[in-house]
Parts: sequence; structure tokens; C-alpha cells
Amino acid sequence: MKPDPTQIMTQTLRDTGVRVTRQREALLRVLTEAQDHPDAAELHRRARVIDDSLSLATVYRTLSVLEREGVVLRLALENGGARYEVADAPHHDHIVDLDTGRITEFRSEKIEQLQREIAAEMGYEIVHHRLELYCRKKR
Repeated sequence: MKPDPTQIMTQTLRDTGVRVTRQREALLRVLTEAQDHPDAAELHRRARVIDDSLSLATVYRTLSVLEREGVVLRLALENGGARYEVADAPHHDHIVDLDTGRITEFRSEKIEQLQREIAAEMGYEIVHHRLELYCRKKR
């Protein structure tokens, strides 16, 4: 049986001394089940179904803690506010549709290799990187 990602993240937080309230657990559950990249308002809407005492201010504070602890990644997109995803997914990049706001994840070994080659040519080794392509569908 596959371990529950929410339980893994709550244990990770507890191990680092972060209190896991039922509101934080509700937000973690929504994040682990999300198939998209919701913003804070959407996370709030979804998490209130689990715990209706959750306020938007609590969502923002919790997201800040989760990001600091490395459990959640914040995507600060050029076309608007921040979107969120859990940090346990394998590395991937994003295409942001400028017309719809939809975010599509992708992975390209060709791009990864090219980035490593460019960094090496300049005397560097990549430690971390993000790639976001801002696109419009061809008409």
C-alpha cells in the first residue's frame, strides 16, 4: 500500500518542530490531491470543504510556513499571483498559457542536457533551476 502523501508531509513538518493543526492538515490534503496549480484563494475554497473554520489569512500564513520548510513550491508567475504545488514531485518545467492561465507540466531531457552543457561551458554546475515558458496557442 502506497503511503499517504499528506501523512508523510505532516510527519516531516512535525520532525522539524512545526505544529500541524487540523487547518494545516486540511490545506496539505488539498495540495497533495490537486491536479493543477491552485492559487491561495482556490486553496482556501477547496480546504474549507474539509474545515470550514479555515480563513484566507491562515492559508497565506500556512503556505509561507510550508514553503519555508520545503514542503510546497511557490510558482511566482509573471502573469499574475503565485500558484502552489507540493515539492515532492520529480523535477519538471511549466508552460503557462497566457490566455487561459492554465499551467502544463512537462519534462524534456534535451532541455535539461542543454542547460547542463551551458552551465558547464561557463564553469558552473546546476544546483537548482526553474523553467517557465509563457505561451499562446497557435491560431
